[in-house]
Amino acid sequence: MKSLDIGQLKDQKEGFKAFVPNPFPPKGGFEFDPKILKKSDEATRLLGKLDGITKLLPDVDFFLSMYLRKDAASSSQIEGTMATMIDAIEAEVQASANIPEDVDDILHYIKALNYGMKRVQQDDFPMALRFVRELHKQLMDKARTTHYSDPGEFRKSQNWIGGTRPDNARFVPPPVEEMHVALNDLEKFMHSSDDILTIIKAALIHAQFETIHPFLDGNGRTGRMLITFYLWKEGYLEKPALFLSSYFKKHQKVYYERLFGYHFGSVSDWVDFFLDGVIEIAGEAIDIVGKITTLREKDMLKVQTLGKRSSESAALVLPKLYEQPIVNVATVQKWTGFSRVGSQSVINRFIEMGILTPKDKDKKYGQSYIYKKYIDIFAE
Repeated sequence: MKSLDIGQLKDQKEGFKAFVPNPFPPKGGFEFDPKILKKSDEATRLLGKLDGITKLLPDVDFFLSMYLRKDAASSSQIEGTMATMIDAIEAEVQASANIPEDVDDILHYIKALNYGMKRVQQDDFPMALRFVRELHKQLMDKARTTHYSDPGEFRKSQNWIGGTRPDNARFVPPPVEEMHVALNDLEKFMHSSDDILTIIKAALIHAQFETIHPFLDGNGRTGRMLITFYLWKEGYLEKPALFLSSYFKKHQKVYYERLFGYHFGSVSDWVDFFLDGVIEIAGEAIDIVGKITTLREKDMLKVQTLGKRSSESAALVLPKLYEQPIVNVATVQKWTGFSRVGSQSVINRFIEMGILTPKDKDKKYGQSYIYKKYIDIFAE
């Protein structure tokens, strides 16, 4: 595929050059070589396999909630957050007093993903700029960096990437007026009926969104959410089970290089990198589903070896650990209605069976317990 003119640098009266996108999509459309199309077929095949295998999970929504956290942590870490998926799980049940402040970034990302999942399921839901602004509002409202971001509103001033000012920045997105034109083009492209393969179209939507950079902050995270929601809305996924942020985090330098190259016409290189990510992450997710199924069967057998009463109480708790794999006594009390002593007894049985382990072995009071084998499947 030849280099495409996605846009050009234009002098601004303030003394810097800004990138102004050309009409999108390009007039002659997109043409991809057979290698890219073959890779797209493989990515599509693996997405179909992932969709089929997740249907076999009895608690698919619990699996999704873990994947949401994994994606939220990876996407936030790309932007400099140091907190982890485990910090986020602990924060959700307030299982520790030593939770890093920047875990707030991950929790806001999870909140935005959950909001988006509810919106996409509405019958009359359009994939529109309004939805993008809603996602951003959920992501940034009352977040640590809210005062920089104008939650839910497209920027009204110039931003830039890298450097300290627009005139020494690595990349300066379009000025406000041109930004709105480019956003309208992108919205029409999302809705258009064309012959571009859906999975390649998702790649183009993400790259074009990052090129426009329409918010003062939170563009990367919002743009990465759009990938999953677009594929889901288009019926490529029955459940939103594909999240690419861990791939982008793993190859962060290449991710930025490919996006930067896209701005200046290297569209094929970006799409190739994106498709590699879909193939890798879909394959990883398929593997994770298999490991969860095996672990679940082993632990269910352990629970069934207990006496009748103990088995019944353990059976109340085990399924819930797939959604919330870090617990304390208060969590088990809430799930079961047992007394504090009774809840601790259930936890002790899970420790004896090798299902739960104390998270901080030296801690005497306020201990939390972790379903480590399960979390490790997602953290590998």
